[in-house]
Amino acid sequence: MGDATSPSRAKEEAFPWHLGVFDAHCHPTDTVASQDDVPKMKARALVIMSTRHEDQDIVRQFAGRYGVQRETVKNLWDQDDKNCATQLVPSFGWHPWFSYLTFDDSSSSSATAEYLDGIHHYRSVLSPSPTDEFISSLPEPRPLSGLLHQLRGNLEDFPYALVGEVGIDRSFRLPMHWTLSDRAERNEGLTPGGREGRRLSPYHVQIDHQRKILKAQLHLAGELGRPVSVHGVAAHGILFETLKETWQGHEIAVISKRERKRRTSAANAHASQAVADSLIEKEEKKGSRSKPYPPRICLHSYSGPRDALRQYLEPPIPAMIYFSFSRLVNFSTRSKKAIEVVKAIPDDRILIESDLHSAGDEMDELIEDIVRLVCRIKGWSLIKGVELLATNFREFVFGEQIAD
Repeated sequence: MGDATSPSRAKEEAFPWHLGVFDAHCHPTDTVASQDDVPKMKARALVIMSTRHEDQDIVRQFAGRYGVQRETVKNLWDQDDKNCATQLVPSFGWHPWFSYLTFDDSSSSSATAEYLDGIHHYRSVLSPSPTDEFISSLPEPRPLSGLLHQLRGNLEDFPYALVGEVGIDRSFRLPMHWTLSDRAERNEGLTPGGREGRRLSPYHVQIDHQRKILKAQLHLAGELGRPVSVHGVAAHGILFETLKETWQGHEIAVISKRERKRRTSAANAHASQAVADSLIEKEEKKGSRSKPYPPRICLHSYSGPRDALRQYLEPPIPAMIYFSFSRLVNFSTRSKKAIEVVKAIPDDRILIESDLHSAGDEMDELIEDIVRLVCRIKGWSLIKGVELLATNFREFVFGEQIAD
């Protein structure tokens, strides 16, 4: 029979790239030279993440060269165009691994002056308290207001851009400072700012600080009506509570079956619940898109338990929550947990991703593998699966920006 996570099973069936296959989360800007491989790829579109100060402009560079445009976006859904060039959807944001490099200057002028002292800042957001030697190896922290100003500018310059990669990570530890041997062995082809093989320190970023940086970016995404790609590791409860705080007070009123029946049968009822819901939805769409919460959220390479799915799918939640999966993170081992989670997710809320750090053939291979795998787990034919995943990608990334 073979294992459900085996990448070789069903390889005999030709993969329907022509239907349009989409990567919801990847990092090709970590290997800048790979941008020349983008037009050679089979995937129809890639959502490319930024994570730190060093790669924001590189994402802009990639998007300037291959980014989706108003004139080309509809080509993404043309199943007859077998030679449709791969397009990129940029995503701008600051990853929780780099949140310690930002200080919160939003509270008061006195706090701003205090946080401008890098030593005080790092001792207040890192745990355990770092040594003077370690702090001396860190750059001067940047103000949150500046981060948000840059993020707003990037989102306004790229109307289809997402916010991401953002999130919360309880397991991450900062890398140690560079040694002479580290520098001698450094791969110059990699974008600076990452770990790059360095040993890990004992220091991690306090959760309260990660939450502040995340919520500030979520609020801006809500204001501009942009979807968000979210990282969550060993923090599933805290992450949900943080997301929930952004939409508290904006929950959708859910009418019970008994109340629905009473209303529809009342003499003065003018419409069924379905029609009423439709009218309410239309009125909401006419209103301002600015909200304190993002309209759509993807939990990328979702690693939470099956039982935690329910809280994200409650009808009152006003944001649409999606879950994406990658072979590198979710199926690097034969994970029964991941299989059960994929089975439990509604068909219209699942996405796939490569989460790879360079564009090209390997990324295409990982995309194909995870699509085949999800189709096997879900019991879909390849054609049905590819088409469903394409529809989900379109809804998550573009929402109502693309008219049918």
